[in-house]
Amino acid sequence: MSLKVAIQMDPIGPINIDADSTFRIAEEAQKRGHSLFYYTPDRLAFQEGRITARGWPLEVRREKGNHYTLGEEQEVDLADYDVVWLRQDPPFDMGYITTTHLLDMIHPETLVVNDPFWVRNYPEKLLVLQFPDLTPPTAIARDLQTLRNFREKHGDIILKPLYGNGGAGVFKLTSGDGNLASLWEMFSGINNEPLIVQKFLPDVSAGDKRVILVDGEPVGAINRVPAQGETRSNMHVGGRPEKVELTARDREICAAIGPLLKEKGQVFVGIDVIGNYLTEINVTSPTGIQELERFDGINVAEKIWKAIEARKA
Repeated sequence: MSLKVAIQMDPIGPINIDADSTFRIAEEAQKRGHSLFYYTPDRLAFQEGRITARGWPLEVRREKGNHYTLGEEQEVDLADYDVVWLRQDPPFDMGYITTTHLLDMIHPETLVVNDPFWVRNYPEKLLVLQFPDLTPPTAIARDLQTLRNFREKHGDIILKPLYGNGGAGVFKLTSGDGNLASLWEMFSGINNEPLIVQKFLPDVSAGDKRVILVDGEPVGAINRVPAQGETRSNMHVGGRPEKVELTARDREICAAIGPLLKEKGQVFVGIDVIGNYLTEINVTSPTGIQELERFDGINVAEKIWKAIEARKA
């Protein structure tokens, strides 16, 4: 099977080819005989009933500083493609949401991964609300008094923007920290979105586990350990990846959420687990493939493509 594959992603030039999951997905696609076309989200368009993109035929190679070659720039009709990857990073703002609406118009005849309708309706920090038995105490609010009441009840808390990513804007506040109101004012000046607040989990000092699911099934995990003096374990902010095994609790969490993810077309998902608690379900642009492949010696990208190819068979 040879598929025509378009990849909607952030600029390919600056990526780290030893860590970037989109690069690994493209590399495996090319190995399997699929043709690649690359474009950035700002080049996606609706034109008189057609969903188009301006971009380039793409070849990738595992060679630092020379990891890609682009063909001649062209405008394509994405309905002519077998698969479109929705892979740009958040923030999950109106620009991101608009791309999901446009890609909705060609899906499922053109398979969009992950399904854009459910990416739009299941952003990272909201889908977990459907599983309160698996998550730490959580509140979502714009009202300062609600946030204060939550901290009074639960003590140390984590405060973060509802639609952020990569650990940006994540704060740990102790029960006596006087900065809650100031942070609320700062976030309120940026946008009118609510904040999410969760009870602080001391287990984060031992790591924040990223479990990767393919078609609703767990394929492995990596542990992300915070840098010295940090609460955040995201690799974007210096977290250190470590090899880790799936626990019985991890598998229990995956069994609870996996069927829904598969039903809603979320082929490649990364969930975050701290201790015994599920904290996020990442469907927009999850990461961790390359670290997991190195630690466990498994071909995660192959598993992802087999799931896609089965849908296109």
